[in-house]
Amino acid sequence: QVLLVESGGGLVQAGGSLRLSCAASGRNFGLYSMAWFRQAPGNGQQFVAGISRITTTTTSYADSVKGRFTISRDNGKNTVYLQMNNLKFEDTAVYYCAAKLGGLGFQPADFGSWGQGTQVTVSS
Repeated sequence: QVLLVESGGGLVQAGGSLRLSCAASGRNFGLYSMAWFRQAPGNGQQFVAGISRITTTTTSYADSVKGRFTISRDNGKNTVYLQMNNLKFEDTAVYYCAAKLGGLGFQPADFGSWGQGTQVTVSS
């Protein structure tokens, strides 16, 4: 298990940008695939983006964020990032970082470690 702490959320106007960070503590960060999920009020958790462990380093995105969001990882800093550009009102949600050993997953149940979440609010 790893402990995850997100940061970087906030209030931004539509069309603006934010970068979320997720710092992981624990060993063997490179063995974990990482993902960002989000949850808007009244909705379940939605997969946003994922990046696999360092042996394969592939990425995957929800259709709603393709071309606008970029996930990356810095294994030297045990940190994963989510760069969010051209933000839209519908991107408003609490964003969660998640980790799982092995290959990338896409469902919340696939992930064993979660951060506390960071609020992103986009004003229209």
